[in-house]
Amino acid sequence: MMNVSLSFCQPSTLCTSKRQSLPSTSTPILFSFSHSHKKRRRFVTCASSSELPLLPFPIDQVLVPSETKTLHLYEARYLALLEESLFKKNKFFVHFVLDPIAINDTSGEASFAARYGCLVAIEKVEQLEIGALVSIRGIGRIKILKFQQAEPYLTGVVIPLLDNIPHSDTELSSKVLKIKEALRSLNSLEIKLKAPQEALLQTLTANSLRWSENTPALDCDNSFIPPLAELVSFSALQPVSGSSESELLKLQKKKLRAMDIKDTLDRLEDSIGYVQDNISLVAAKLAIQSLDSRL
Repeated sequence: MMNVSLSFCQPSTLCTSKRQSLPSTSTPILFSFSHSHKKRRRFVTCASSSELPLLPFPIDQVLVPSETKTLHLYEARYLALLEESLFKKNKFFVHFVLDPIAINDTSGEASFAARYGCLVAIEKVEQLEIGALVSIRGIGRIKILKFQQAEPYLTGVVIPLLDNIPHSDTELSSKVLKIKEALRSLNSLEIKLKAPQEALLQTLTANSLRWSENTPALDCDNSFIPPLAELVSFSALQPVSGSSESELLKLQKKKLRAMDIKDTLDRLEDSIGYVQDNISLVAAKLAIQSLDSRL
């Protein structure tokens, strides 16, 4: 569960303009006049656009398509964002991260870039005494074209980002089948692995894969929903049971790389390697668990 306060990112101090526009490439929006950003690779962009609320997070909390996250929203501005999303935006908003890129030598203020945007759907809301628990699901990557407002929360115009697909259906289908088989093997091992009593019975990997295979009808432009192969390529990027801090750090790096990759086949191959590493890791943990049970 994520408690969302984000006091470090007041919208009024982040934006140099309430209607700041992006260049024609996929260069991220900068929250300062600094030009020391890295060059970004191109993606396929669609003509469809939508104006949505934007919720910022630190760089270590990137959300990928098919992933779920639970947020605890309690500040007035974020509860207002939630209301807007629920009743005016068909339960959608945008999750993006603030990437620190420079610190002003004179003022000491940090500059940020808006990166790794992901359209999210609200799946469940639980009212609390203070705020609400909000379960969200990543749908697909987006590009922020411009900011529309800064107060009381950020909103902006976004368009979908989809992979280039220069490969044959047969080539992609073969890799999709391979990663599905690997993910099911990993899920079987995770279920056998002893987990805390409060752990979920369904693994995050299985949840993500099941959603990717059976994406429900969503009340949004279909151009925002990636094809099956692209969704499955992201579904492997979930924490496994009992992950250590170093393993979670490795996962974050994999997620950032996956969001940057523009070729579905490349991401599938990268994810297959990651799943195979996790299978070996969980198998080793099971072996240790078995030895401990005999002592």
